[in-house]
Amino acid sequence: MSGSFGFLNLKKPPGLTSHDCVARLRRLLHLKRIGHGGTLDPMAEGVLPMAVGSATRLLSFLPTPKVYRAVIRLGLRTTTDDITGETLATAPTTDLTPEQVNEALQQFQGHIQQTPPAYSAIQVNGQRLYTLARQGKPVEVAPRWVDIEKLDLLAWNSSSAGWTDLAVEIHCGSGTYIRAIARDLGAALQTGGTLAQLRRTQSCGFQLAHSLSFDEIATQIEANTLVLISPPQALTHLPTITLPDALAQRWCWGQTLLLPELDLPAPPPNSDIVQVQNGQGQFLGISHHQNSSLIPKIVIAG
Repeated sequence: MSGSFGFLNLKKPPGLTSHDCVARLRRLLHLKRIGHGGTLDPMAEGVLPMAVGSATRLLSFLPTPKVYRAVIRLGLRTTTDDITGETLATAPTTDLTPEQVNEALQQFQGHIQQTPPAYSAIQVNGQRLYTLARQGKPVEVAPRWVDIEKLDLLAWNSSSAGWTDLAVEIHCGSGTYIRAIARDLGAALQTGGTLAQLRRTQSCGFQLAHSLSFDEIATQIEANTLVLISPPQALTHLPTITLPDALAQRWCWGQTLLLPELDLPAPPPNSDIVQVQNGQGQFLGISHHQNSSLIPKIVIAG
């Protein structure tokens, strides 16, 4: 492997938890310091960004927009809000029309409040909600604000079993539960709803088309051709400031630099966070830009 610091665009298979994926990648790379950039439910597949080595410190600076392709099953309500749960209720969907569904979908776009599923990784008093739910001790969680930029109906399939499957594409911010959208859409249409399939096609700037399966990663490791995605490649949404070597050393020591006094170009307006590199183009870390001052935030190289 070329270097042990950077990111991997993992194609998560269904059936594994995000933690399972971290553990498996640790075994493949023989490295302990690995983290992921956003939980995917075990039944889900698709993009799971992985940070290797010191790049784990940069996960919170990756872009937050996510894109999902999902199948929502109307006419079925389950304990987990997906098809892995036990059936709570069924209802006929034969009278539903695409016009009704599209109208209902409108209320799930924009800056909205969403109640997380009872089976989720959110912690309450140090315990995961899914642990409490499995113990028969479900906890009521307050709604949270989430951002859903776009929610499009792609396809419609009515089953002879009485339910209706909707293929949808969702563009959203972090913290959005697709299972909650399925549940709440079913409630709005008075049919019940649950999540039947989920694939994440974009996360943290990484695309499904460029993701690698575990088998592909293992093959590249064996051939010594695996190359990690560098921080500058993953952080293209952040402006870059290049420091001369002497100033770069001072910044790496934790010193605040005053840009006007040093005759350095200021970042674009409204750029609170910037990436910093030296004259040779080496990534040094992340800096806070405030009042024309460059304040070290995450120092990677020094």
